Amino acid sequence: MTNLKKCYNIADLRKKARAKLPAPIFDYIDGGADDEWTLRRNTTAFEDYQLMPRQLCDINHTDMSSTYLGCELKLPFFLAPTGMSRLFHHEKELAACRAAATHGTIYSLSTLATTSLEEIAALTKAPKMFQVYILRDRELTREFVARCRESDYQALCLTVDTALAGNRERDLRNGMTMPPEVNLSSFFSYCSSVNWLFHLLLEPEFKLANVAHRVDALGKGSMGLIDYVNSQFDRTVTWNDVEWLIQQWKGPFVIKGLLSISDVERARDIGASAVMLSNHGGRQLDGTPAPVDCIAPIRDAVGPDIELIVDGGIRRGTHIVKALALGADACSIGRPYLYGLAAGGEQGVDRSLEILASELERSMALLGCSSIQELGREHLRHIQELQAQT
Repeated sequence: MTNLKKCYNIADLRKKARAKLPAPIFDYIDGGADDEWTLRRNTTAFEDYQLMPRQLCDINHTDMSSTYLGCELKLPFFLAPTGMSRLFHHEKELAACRAAATHGTIYSLSTLATTSLEEIAALTKAPKMFQVYILRDRELTREFVARCRESDYQALCLTVDTALAGNRERDLRNGMTMPPEVNLSSFFSYCSSVNWLFHLLLEPEFKLANVAHRVDALGKGSMGLIDYVNSQFDRTVTWNDVEWLIQQWKGPFVIKGLLSISDVERARDIGASAVMLSNHGGRQLDGTPAPVDCIAPIRDAVGPDIELIVDGGIRRGTHIVKALALGADACSIGRPYLYGLAAGGEQGVDRSLEILASELERSMALLGCSSIQELGREHLRHIQELQAQT
């Protein structure tokens, strides 16, 4: 943990993750689609918003707690659903779930996780969300609903922006597969990551724990990641399917992957509890807007009738402040905690959350806000306003 304490920001955790992982595995976390413009823009877009502090405010105590998806939480951000955590560390999803519970926030488990939803449910009493894809095997979706209900998951999240895989060229160049294969071209990269390779050899089993009993595509050997997505995901899914799933679940329901006003309005009208403004971390359609730029116009259009969660590009506590001030109810982080996981398992995830929470609390205080409920657009100025004045 001493070395992790020397990681003072998420960028430091990223560097440590890069040093510990084989290049193909790190690129899988770090990469995006096509030219990776959207991947970069997700973060740089936050720079277009300046913070406007208010002075002489009582900030002796700062309250970061919030309620969303029916859960009372200590932080206004939570862990996004990310697939195949076993790729990054042998403690896999279990490490992330425990760290989330320690910090009093939600852990989201992916359909493509390497730990079963039942094992995660039994691990802690903290709130959890299960993320689903509607696969070609539609009965599996019904099964997910039943299993999540039996395991007391607080919310269900449907990802809708992955009807087919984005063009992730880093993965193509690296020959990235599930499970990972060590071949002649990648031999030195894998062998230089001694600790990672040791645990792979110690525990070579790799399976998608929530789907393997019905969709055992990996049982025949390694498979390209893009090939897997394109073989299993259903391209015929429509709003009718989403409405059906909401009715089946009958609880807090999130639609992940929306960016347009009309889509969010449709989500509200069919009964979704929340939407996750997301472009899949820049891994799907390159050229889409950064989620942070979508918050204000969508909030103005839908009002308070649906919760908005911002997912994508968050690397600093100030990014969370800006998203909340624009009208988001919460934020979702993916890469930041995966860098921590790769850097040091549960302790690394804990460190990533500790960093963001500390940055958030400090930024709120310096901004003159004692609670996140006080954050509003008066605390922001967009760079276009400055350009208009000159």
